[in-house]
Amino acid sequence: MALFEPEFGLVFWMLVVFLILLGILAKFAWPMILKSVEERADFIDKGVQYAQEAVEKKKQAEKDAQALYAEAQRRQLEIVQEAQRLKESIVREARKAASQEAQKVLEAARLAAEQTKKEAEVQMRRRVSKLSLEIAGKVIREDLSGNKAQEEMVEKFLNELENKN
Repeated sequence: MALFEPEFGLVFWMLVVFLILLGILAKFAWPMILKSVEERADFIDKGVQYAQEAVEKKKQAEKDAQALYAEAQRRQLEIVQEAQRLKESIVREARKAASQEAQKVLEAARLAAEQTKKEAEVQMRRRVSKLSLEIAGKVIREDLSGNKAQEEMVEKFLNELENKN
């Protein structure tokens, strides 16, 4: 079992080489390894920080989006209500204008009817006056149609009859 029993010289030189190698690694490699591990840890910490900031920004953006959505809905409702008020105002104004126009048309029709009635009355008076003079002329056998005073007298009698009724 000579394999499992190392010699003293081999163990010594292995220890010396190990210590030299450990010294070289401690002097040159170990600081580089620690530096890269620290850089990696910083990079990971920054990545976590950026991720947390991104989550916060996402939450803030969602809140802003919700607020904008609520504002848009509120404004949409206001616009719809304003359109409804405007529609009602326009309908009210149109009805008012139509009513006024109808009143004007009715007033014009009433005035036209009154004018026609007055013209008919004037024509009727003239006709009655003329017929009265013709009847009176036939009764007294004279031509009375040319006498202006007689026509005025008949008109006066007709006015008196009208005022009594």
